[in-house]
Amino acid sequence: MVKQKLYAGAKLRELRGRMGLTQKEFAEKLGVSLPYLNQMENNNRPVSSTVMLGLVQEFGFDITELASGDTERLVSDMREALADPVFTEGAPPLPDLRLTASNAPGLARAFLHLHRAYRQTNERLASLDEALGQQGGRVTASPWEEVRDFFHYCDNYVDAVDRAAENFAAKAGNTLDHAINDAFERIGVSIRFVSDGQMRYFDAERRELNLSRHSAPETQRFQLLHQLALLDQSRLLDATLDLARFQTDTARDIAKVGMANYYAGAVLMPYTRFAEAAAETRHDLEQLSIRFGASIEQIAHRLSTLQRPGANGLPFFFVRVDQAGTITKRHSATKLQFARFGGACPLWNVHQAFEMPGHFLRQLAETPDGVRYFCLARDVSKSGGSFHAPTRRFAIGLGCEMRHAGSVVYADGMDLNNPAAYQPIGISCRICERSACHQRSVPPLERHLTIDPNRRGTLPYEVGR
Repeated sequence: MVKQKLYAGAKLRELRGRMGLTQKEFAEKLGVSLPYLNQMENNNRPVSSTVMLGLVQEFGFDITELASGDTERLVSDMREALADPVFTEGAPPLPDLRLTASNAPGLARAFLHLHRAYRQTNERLASLDEALGQQGGRVTASPWEEVRDFFHYCDNYVDAVDRAAENFAAKAGNTLDHAINDAFERIGVSIRFVSDGQMRYFDAERRELNLSRHSAPETQRFQLLHQLALLDQSRLLDATLDLARFQTDTARDIAKVGMANYYAGAVLMPYTRFAEAAAETRHDLEQLSIRFGASIEQIAHRLSTLQRPGANGLPFFFVRVDQAGTITKRHSATKLQFARFGGACPLWNVHQAFEMPGHFLRQLAETPDGVRYFCLARDVSKSGGSFHAPTRRFAIGLGCEMRHAGSVVYADGMDLNNPAAYQPIGISCRICERSACHQRSVPPLERHLTIDPNRRGTLPYEVGR
């Protein structure tokens, strides 16, 4: 596996700006020449070990932050967008995409926004949808996708909301349920448990919150905290949403629901205490579920949000899929990024979780770029609460790069050093570089195909280079 060089010009410029240093002063502190620093800041050279050492010694900088940020996400998103058949000339080489993502992230996002608008318009026209999503004569992004991208590009971590939730949990101590009830009494809201089929309903006129008596205790607690966030933390949520500048009121409303969910999860699993418990239990989802009174899905999702600067947890990816393979939740603090359109790779173990309900499935996987991952999957189907109520069926996937696998209890006993133990997986078929995959559904759009009517292998065509 070839080790990828680290280009982090934007991060270096950002750190220098925070310190208020000129390029000359910054170069002197790092022990490099001014031209050499200039080349690194413009991504003409990778960050050297001398500079990494200087960043730690001179500034106490966490060098893992150099590899974080939007670059890998932008590169992955651009590769997928450029695989669209509309780009007949083929995609630019990977180094060019990395250079664009690092040096011109605003341009990369504008390109992705334009491609997304094109796709949505094309799909709506194809389905004869009369509502072309026009506002003032221009096509706007899907509100749902706009919100998804907001959380995606802020590392699924919202500092102000996370710290407010942690403060609430700290004041509550070991009496969280009492603290929640006291908070509702303080704002003049009564709580009723009902059997009307709704999980949660707040009657603003009567100042009454109705919760389903059939929901699990952890779900009831989560819904209480969600409503408390909307009522008692409205100013904080609105201030945070103002910074996002969503294009439509619908997107803002969706994001506010997401923020309230975030607050609820962060109260149940306060950052510092949860991060310490995660490390102590080696990220045992069942132990953490019992300790924090949260569901397995809530625990897995929270693990993927531990990206507080200076106190980062293990970098996990987290995804939730339905039975059709559609991704309904996604976040990655790793190099692995998920397909924005279509389903996930069928070779990934998250799809098998539906076949073995209640069991944790383990997998060693390798992506086309040579990076290896430990993957964990489990079904999280949700009962409707009665015989006639439908069951919502989902599966979650959680994973990390192999260098962190020793910190995850589920990796115990696996043959981590055996290359043959790793399943080759991809992101989605249309951008996957594997030419001989037996589960390929469509040809890769960046490759030349050879069709021989007299020959048939696993696929009805051969993929060229």
